[in-house]
Amino acid sequence: MRSYLISWIKNIVSEYKFDGIRIDTVPEVPKDFWTEYGNSAGVFQMGECFNGDPAYVGPYQNNLTALFNYPMYYTISDVFGAHKSMTSIRNRYNAEASTFKDIDALGVFVDNHDNARFLYNHANNKVGLKQAVVFALTSRGIPFTYYGTEQYYAGGNDPQNRESMWQDFNTSSDMYQLIKKVNAQRKKSAVWNY
Repeated sequence: MRSYLISWIKNIVSEYKFDGIRIDTVPEVPKDFWTEYGNSAGVFQMGECFNGDPAYVGPYQNNLTALFNYPMYYTISDVFGAHKSMTSIRNRYNAEASTFKDIDALGVFVDNHDNARFLYNHANNKVGLKQAVVFALTSRGIPFTYYGTEQYYAGGNDPQNRESMWQDFNTSSDMYQLIKKVNAQRKKSAVWNY
């Protein structure tokens, strides 16, 4: 199975010209497999390790290009949703500095398909959501915006957090416009070219 998957990822990346891949549930497979898998893929890898402890998540970056920053996800929720101190962000970065190989390659997010949405967890706190999203789009790391956040979706645990968007995609939403403006500024500033 191992050799089949390593061959499969090489072939599929080559056939479809992917420039990166997302890998789900990384801890379910031995770490050394991910090194072989990533080398065979030959492209950027973003792994998902659903855990809030940087000491647990961090070592997986030795086997993959990057990981979703689940520890920061919880800190973002605490600071912008539960109104905890902004020093929690500094403390999170300090804790991650010794456990992650490259903080700037980590995926930063507010909502995703595995967790109840920010607005569900924080009593429809739209101001906090805006702050959290701007932080995720401008902080260290690679920003990821889950579909529906720009529409203020507030679904609970999976599958309620996977709402259909076809019937009400609104490009005039103030959250959609906020994300658009911040992304335009990121592009203009070329913050990734240092």
